[in-house]
Amino acid sequence: MNRSSSAPGFLRVAVFAPLRQTFHYLPCPTPWAWQPGQRVRVPFGKAQRLGIVLGLDPVPDRDPAQLKAVLEVLDPEPLLPASLHALLHFAAQYYHHPVGEIWATALPVLLRKGLMPFPPETCWGLSDAGRAQLQAGLKRAPRQQQALAFLAAQAGSTPESALPAAWGKGWKSLRDTCAAKGWICAQAPESRAPLQIPPSPFALNPDQTGAVAAIQAAQGFAPFLLDGVTGSGKTAVYLEVIAPLLAQDRQALVLVPDISLTPQLLQRFAARFGASQVAALHSGLTDIQRLAIWSRARRGELAVIIGTRSALFTPLARPGILIIDEEHDSSLKQQDGFRYSARDLAIVRARLENVPVVLGSATPSLESLHNARQGRFRHLILPRRAGNASLPQVGLIDLRRQALQGGLSQTLIKALRETLARGEQALLFINRRGYAPAILCHECGWVANCRRCSAPMTLHQGVRRLRCHHCGADHAIPAQCGNPLCGSPQLIPLGQGTEQVESVLRALPDLEVPIQRIDRDAVRRKGELEAALEEIQQGAPRILVGTQMLAKGHHFPQVTLVGIINADQGLFSADFRGQERLLAQVLQVAGRAGRAERPGQVLIQTHHPDHPLMQALRALDYGAHAEVLLTERELTGLPPFSALALLHAEAQQPPQTLEFLHDAARCLHHPELRAQGPLPAPMERRAGHYRAQLWLHAPRRETLAQALGPWLQAIEKLPSARRVRWTLDVDPVELL
Repeated sequence: MNRSSSAPGFLRVAVFAPLRQTFHYLPCPTPWAWQPGQRVRVPFGKAQRLGIVLGLDPVPDRDPAQLKAVLEVLDPEPLLPASLHALLHFAAQYYHHPVGEIWATALPVLLRKGLMPFPPETCWGLSDAGRAQLQAGLKRAPRQQQALAFLAAQAGSTPESALPAAWGKGWKSLRDTCAAKGWICAQAPESRAPLQIPPSPFALNPDQTGAVAAIQAAQGFAPFLLDGVTGSGKTAVYLEVIAPLLAQDRQALVLVPDISLTPQLLQRFAARFGASQVAALHSGLTDIQRLAIWSRARRGELAVIIGTRSALFTPLARPGILIIDEEHDSSLKQQDGFRYSARDLAIVRARLENVPVVLGSATPSLESLHNARQGRFRHLILPRRAGNASLPQVGLIDLRRQALQGGLSQTLIKALRETLARGEQALLFINRRGYAPAILCHECGWVANCRRCSAPMTLHQGVRRLRCHHCGADHAIPAQCGNPLCGSPQLIPLGQGTEQVESVLRALPDLEVPIQRIDRDAVRRKGELEAALEEIQQGAPRILVGTQMLAKGHHFPQVTLVGIINADQGLFSADFRGQERLLAQVLQVAGRAGRAERPGQVLIQTHHPDHPLMQALRALDYGAHAEVLLTERELTGLPPFSALALLHAEAQQPPQTLEFLHDAARCLHHPELRAQGPLPAPMERRAGHYRAQLWLHAPRRETLAQALGPWLQAIEKLPSARRVRWTLDVDPVELL
């Protein structure tokens, strides 16, 4: 509702900064109708800042004579719809984060800098003079003749974005020339007609058909957990659920955890709904590209937005459904600044916009399985693969007392040779990039550790460097041991990474096929990942070596063998989520095998073949072991059977960190909140700072949310709080 600037009161403004406090300002001298959600430019100290109007208060936070006036109102109306206003303010209360920084996170970078949303795209059409000239002909200007003919052939006005492809190089000059002569004229975009969606070219199996029918029957807000084995056709379900919504001129928002998943998903959606109706939002775009897509989605000109975590806040003119693919993935949780879960906030947004929300995964998070068990989510199960594909056969390779070549057993090498001899592809997974996680002295055992982190330096043999994957430190490989009492030149790699596995494979005499390594070192430049995936899709025999970039979402029809080189990581993790994460990761990788007509095989190398988790992997039985983990969580009072928050602190000296956390624990007086710690962080020292944490347990999320507000106010007043950097993480998924 519009409010007049003459109304009594003082504007409450949140500046785009990590400040919990909001500020009161006088309305600017120029008459204007204020609304919550408008950007304003305000004086702030000796400078100026942008902020968001939150509301009007009858009493200011200071003497009215000291208040300054708003300098400029940037927006004639709020940038975001009321549902997103409510979402951002819910997030500020739930995550106890400054609302100004939350608004800044939700807006594209250029809007934070004061630019305006892009206006509707200019369209062009022939004028009466242009039609007459086209009929008379332009023999001496064939390009102008072709340009006029192109516009005449269109059913309506033509968006300017279509001109470069149609008119070729120099299209702007051609446009300006024709416009100057009065042959073409700019026109407002025509009203959008509902899309005509063709029938699906693929037949769904009964499980998929049932899932589609259940979701389409939902009236208003309804959360669904789409739990389907790898290759069961969850994407096909998404497409069929979305199709009738687009025919009703509604929009869909699809979130994915990783930018590497967007190319293939974008291709499938574009093939089904048309390339002009689908767009991707992720960090690989320029700021201008992001603002252009954001603006088109806001105006309702795009039917489907596919994006990573931050795309959650994209405004939609006519929202129809929200989908979170790979909902279990920890990448959907922001790990710095505003630490929000895109999955959890997507459910809140769907409720606010009264639309269905679908959480899809082959390995659902324990939180989502618990919600389904409690009846909060409707559980839709896809127990078999789509088409004629069958689940792969899984074998465990006992590494005890085996001779290994760069971490590869002879059993796995033999299976590689047999796979390639059949003209098929193989994928080897190891979630460590570089040549080796560390180097050590063969004489005394000295390890080359990072000087600023509690972690060894990773060996990158190709560039002859040691690199820290935590703080970015980079050094030459030392010529000798760093122990002053030793000084031996006998330095050897410890463990394996993708680079070493690739090197070992290239040294094998009879593997004369391309070897493609896919990790953040091998596909750094824009377009390299897409090019690599396209080569894989061509189907020629090859070996893929990669990290988790290959573990999820990709469809490789010719991959029939998957080898898990080191499956033991996470079995004995200090993180209570370690086994859940390992189970999901290995099953996701295993799911790349045998997704087409040919049967697949998965070989898992382990030193603990009798471990219950390894037996679950062997049976490809995620659900049964997830139930075991849920029972353990219930017995230990860990999420999802309780609420958890983590107060993290770091300083250059350990006593400062511990003093602050002890002081914070003494400020906690809520009877239902329990503090544990201070505890050292799993990596105690990072980038030169010592880190520790305080765990806060509550029986319910509501109790935790109510107690954290007063506690944080007390913490901010502590003298020790000014000597450390501290952050609060509500519902943490990693222990830092």
